[in-house]
Amino acid sequence: MSSGQDDRVADVAAGTGRDDDSILGLGPAAPAHETGIVLNVHDVERIAARVLTPGASAYYDGGAWDESTLRDNVAAFERWRFRPRVLVDVADRDLSVEVLGRRWPTPFGTSPLALQRLACPDGELAAARACAARGATFTLSTLASSTIEEVAEVGGPRWFQLYMTPDTDWTMSLVRRAEAAGYEALVMTVDAAPLGRRERDHRVGLRLPEGIRYVNILKRPPGVRPSGVPDDEGPQIYAKEFLKEALTPADLARLVRESRLPVIVKGVLRGDDADAVVEAGAAGVWVSNHGGRQLDRAVAAVDALPDVVAAVRGRVPVLLDSGIRRGMDALTALALGANAVFIGRPLLWGLAWDGERGAGAVLDMLRDEFDLAMAISGNARASAVDPSVVVHADLAHMARRIR
Repeated sequence: MSSGQDDRVADVAAGTGRDDDSILGLGPAAPAHETGIVLNVHDVERIAARVLTPGASAYYDGGAWDESTLRDNVAAFERWRFRPRVLVDVADRDLSVEVLGRRWPTPFGTSPLALQRLACPDGELAAARACAARGATFTLSTLASSTIEEVAEVGGPRWFQLYMTPDTDWTMSLVRRAEAAGYEALVMTVDAAPLGRRERDHRVGLRLPEGIRYVNILKRPPGVRPSGVPDDEGPQIYAKEFLKEALTPADLARLVRESRLPVIVKGVLRGDDADAVVEAGAAGVWVSNHGGRQLDRAVAAVDALPDVVAAVRGRVPVLLDSGIRRGMDALTALALGANAVFIGRPLLWGLAWDGERGAGAVLDMLRDEFDLAMAISGNARASAVDPSVVVHADLAHMARRIR
């Protein structure tokens, strides 16, 4: 059993009377819910669907157009098969990885997610506390419903996701606030302008409830004009006003030059783009299709990963989100060359389920699944997982030829 697992089992299973050893594949189980024992992220998703408002559910769970990429992000992981090693000592497992000079206890961080107060009253603060308690890196969205400074007070490792706006002064004011508040990196999202057509949002509509606003972009620096957009509008209206569509490598180079923080570029699906952003000064490449919310029929993130890894050639970390639902997904991503993975919707579902405790339980479930998958597949160190661990399902019958 990996270090500290006994304590985690006791914490997560509190109140359930279940303390099974997870190496047996039995536990721990999260606290019971009225719908039954919660064993995995899929259970949490079903609970969240019952408790979120229709507007919040459509906003969180919807994808672009027919949502084929949304579905394929998850299905693509199942197209990879493991090739477990045997007669390997996995009694003492090390789940840690290193990203930008920090040692992470597990490969899991959290993606930038807007308006988390729609899921629970504390929103981003609850999620950040759950991450801080586990040493997981929390990524705050520009479109958060908690301020840069409020989240910083929670402590823990944190990054700030940045949308570039047409107003450079406004954009840089957000950067300066993140720098002053102790964020460790900037995540420049490059795949969200213009915003994809999310038809669930259009059918249901999202008008922000009283007390929930895009608080970081409503706090404008001196000299920056007001927008004239009602502050309770949903993201479709705000995107037209605030997102810069004419992004170029020069924007990235300028941000790298003017910020004191390393800049990670999020939204890359091609090897040639990955090479270009590294050449422009990016400190990391984040493989993502925005959770299937932008261009429908775009390639699944995990299917894009090998091309990006090959192009980066180890110069910077390669990160991945979009479709992580199981700890096994993280093992697949690491085998294909990712340095770490990030969860999005599962964190929101956890918040909707039980606030900070629910978000923490989701992180714990994924960690324990990853730990068990490591053991069964014959891998003792996350940082040493290599491509021989997986084979694409289309080639599984040829696995005997792979060395």
